[in-house]
Amino acid sequence: MGTARKTGKGGVGELASTRQGQFDRKPEPEAVTSERASYRTIGPEAEGQRLDNYLIRIAKGVPKSHVYRIVRQGEVRVNKGRVAVDYRLAAGDQVRIPPMRLAERAPAPLAAVPAAAMPPILFEDEYLLAVDKPAGLAAHGGSGIVFGLIERVRAARPNQPFLELVHRLDRETSGILLLAKSRRALLGLHEDLREGRVEKHYSMLVKGDWVNDRQHVRLPLTKYVNRHGERRVSVDAEGMESHTVFSLIKRYGRFSLLEADLKTGRTHQIRVHLSHLGFPIIGDDKYGDFELNKSVARGTTALSLPRLARMFLHAGATQFKHPVTSRPMALEAPLPSECTDFLKALVAL
Repeated sequence: MGTARKTGKGGVGELASTRQGQFDRKPEPEAVTSERASYRTIGPEAEGQRLDNYLIRIAKGVPKSHVYRIVRQGEVRVNKGRVAVDYRLAAGDQVRIPPMRLAERAPAPLAAVPAAAMPPILFEDEYLLAVDKPAGLAAHGGSGIVFGLIERVRAARPNQPFLELVHRLDRETSGILLLAKSRRALLGLHEDLREGRVEKHYSMLVKGDWVNDRQHVRLPLTKYVNRHGERRVSVDAEGMESHTVFSLIKRYGRFSLLEADLKTGRTHQIRVHLSHLGFPIIGDDKYGDFELNKSVARGTTALSLPRLARMFLHAGATQFKHPVTSRPMALEAPLPSECTDFLKALVAL
């Protein structure tokens, strides 16, 4: 059973409650050393992982060939017995690890960890963590970004042995982001995502007067690199099948508020589908109306409109089956205040 938390603005569906911090008080796993054998009890974070991959992960710096050799020679024991390298670990397994010399590593300087607050938590239990990612924060580091959301959460949860992104959101997209706290949860949700069993709903404000109340858009997409070396996506008959269902929420004159239901999960799918149809998302710096974006960001579109210095795209709701408990999950993240303020100003025009 897990702890359900709410931001005060949104909610979660069918969530059980327990004492806060219950899962932060786990005993530290025994360290792998070169002096003596160590013993570990497999928890949910490693359930379903192959033995060789588990050993490579916890014994960083040890050559893979050495890992395979000690397993074949029976120096590694699971529940006091010999197993093969491809043995799938189960929760509660007792693993004996022989002495191994690890590579020397300088500890990461504490100053490298940003003193940023955790994003709002929408749901948490022993297997999952759902947060409300703000716009402007990348899901992970890379491409010149040292600390993304996953790095910040790991820094805030140093005792959490397993923490991985289940999926990603674009840097300028806000809303629900799922993280797995066990390998079993990660693999289960990945399978559900591939099979289309995870519902994801987005809200976006677009340029133009949207016509249909509900419209299926099936346009194949392909990735490419532009002349500046930047990755982009375009509609291409030879691309991957992509399907989005758009629903009209409200018209605001020259703008329209839409909801998108993703049937496939291609990179930049919503953004490219809308741009190709002539309804670019407000604030989209890759596929949008760049002149309009500038005036919106400066607050010069109309005298009474506030500045909106972000892309108006928000992952507001998701429904899926819990990958471990099989309970139906319904998570919601409220539309950020800068977006709701902009909509209120549009109504007043």
